[in-house]
Amino acid sequence: MLTEIAVRDLRPKEQRFMKADRDGLYVEVVPSGIKYWWFVTQKGGKRRKFSLGRYPELSLKAAREACALKKREVGIATGLEVPDVRFGELAEEWYKTRILPLSANYSRTVRMRLDKYLLPRFAGRPAAFIKGKEILALCKEVEREGFIETAHRVLDIFAAVFQFGIPTGMVPADPTAGLSANLMPVRAAHFAALTDRRDVAELMRGIRYYRQRRVRNALLFSAYTFCRPGEVRGALWRELDLPRREWRIPAERMKGNREHVVPLSRQAAEVLEDERRLLDEDGVRTEFVFPSERSATRPMSENTVRIAIRSMGFGPDKMTAHGFRHMASTILNESGLWSADAIETQLAHSAGGVREIYNQAKYMPERVRMMQWYADELDGLSGGGIS
Repeated sequence: MLTEIAVRDLRPKEQRFMKADRDGLYVEVVPSGIKYWWFVTQKGGKRRKFSLGRYPELSLKAAREACALKKREVGIATGLEVPDVRFGELAEEWYKTRILPLSANYSRTVRMRLDKYLLPRFAGRPAAFIKGKEILALCKEVEREGFIETAHRVLDIFAAVFQFGIPTGMVPADPTAGLSANLMPVRAAHFAALTDRRDVAELMRGIRYYRQRRVRNALLFSAYTFCRPGEVRGALWRELDLPRREWRIPAERMKGNREHVVPLSRQAAEVLEDERRLLDEDGVRTEFVFPSERSATRPMSENTVRIAIRSMGFGPDKMTAHGFRHMASTILNESGLWSADAIETQLAHSAGGVREIYNQAKYMPERVRMMQWYADELDGLSGGGIS
């Protein structure tokens, strides 16, 4: 019988070869080093092979579960119990538990995709018997209609539903592993950002009324400080000096490996005060300003911010978490009020060595005024600050 380590350590030979696990499960290693899972059975004197997937996309445990499913499909008795939950039931439970608590816009988008693409074809099917090739076929249909990003989002929903069902025993495995490689890539702009004032106003209004207040605070803080997404999500309370309205990001957390001082506008300080109140009300004790909802020992995930931006109607070709920086750079430069050096220093675009340290100090008074002007400008576009 195989182990996960034994499968991982199998090395290719000049000729392909197979190693047996149990119950007809085999792993095949080809000369290129790729490893395939097979269910092999013999019926009526005839040997039959059924492909289950590739390793490591399909782990040993998942391959055994897939083997049990295949046995049931071809009418071979197995001691493993395969659940009969319908895909529609599983999808509705996932939607109710994981999606409804999120923003109304995002919930509506997911609901639409479920009702339009997934449920008409799969609602009544036992989830455990849905095959990856069936899911891929549906996604390719969506892709052929010209909706490449939607095809990826439909696949994402499939994957999320199956991953939701595995720990509770509603499904034994996720059949979507590796399927995304078969879809056309989404051509998203690199660090897409909004620069039109009307779009910026729409974004800021969307943030102001975002339902999850702690996520909203992270987005507002990103907008007001326009620091890199990882710097914002990893912000620590000990880095902040609210009486002086300063945020000192240590060198080890900066891309340029130098400490960066961020003057905080009145609005940014109010966001931090509101965040502290929310954490206190929830009884959360953490070093992170924006902790994960799942664990106070970890920062908010990049995906949480991405989903929030998407839920406001801004696709990856329109706005990203990194886009707050380009948005600020554009507005500040177009205003004609601030020196290029002050803007570049605030963006922490490295000037290198002694000059960078000199710029940090020289342009600080201008940067303090600039950060307050920019926060006021954003509020003017959106109609106010936090609410």
